[in-house]
Amino acid sequence: MLPAERKRTIVELVTERDGCSVAKLADELEFSKATVRRDLRDLEDEGRIERTHGGAVPTPSVGTERSYDQREVEHLAAKQAIAERAKAEVREGHVVFLDAGTTTMEIARVLPDTGYVAVTNMPTVATELSERDIDVKLTGGTLRARTRALVGPTASAFLDRANFDLLFLGTNGIHADAGLSTPNEEEAAVKTQMVERASRVVLVADSSKFDERSFVSFADLADVDALVTDAEPPAALAAALADADVLVESVSQ
Repeated sequence: MLPAERKRTIVELVTERDGCSVAKLADELEFSKATVRRDLRDLEDEGRIERTHGGAVPTPSVGTERSYDQREVEHLAAKQAIAERAKAEVREGHVVFLDAGTTTMEIARVLPDTGYVAVTNMPTVATELSERDIDVKLTGGTLRARTRALVGPTASAFLDRANFDLLFLGTNGIHADAGLSTPNEEEAAVKTQMVERASRVVLVADSSKFDERSFVSFADLADVDALVTDAEPPAALAAALADADVLVESVSQ
């Protein structure tokens, strides 16, 4: 198989399967892992795929939504560093809402065991917290398997009558003009309600989200009180965040 044909096949397999590991690609193509890794580097440079930890996923677009399992292993060190800083936002007696997401899951893992009430629209987060005897409440709703988030009328009804001291909010994109955005309309609606019901909004997002726009905008930058991230935002976004009076905290990994 010629290199061009091999790369074309890699793109087809990654796209058809919504992601594929280096090991599976090497086995299927009958080439070494080193060869596959070189091909993936070339394909990423060409904008045809995006590499992840141990493999590759299709190149994202405004309508693309990766699964939780795909996102869980991406930028893990950054997410853990963000979580360590974010946990300091919790105060005694707080009602703390944790949005569904891989970064908020890392926050759940490092939160203290007492002193606050947790609320979430992610059953996995609820399980993590409840195993440590933390008082945790679920919004209820329809489970989206792709992101493990609860959405829909039941979740919306819960949020309509609830109030939170602190919201740890996730996003797929942070953009100077588009604000915060996500691929799914139902999740966007729930996120908008979370923001409306929270006294303090702390956006937790690694730098891969900078200058990205997804399908549905759910909040303006001005709706955010603080951004905890792993790198300084690029100039235009940094200026927009400053104009919106968002405190940006960049943590080291």
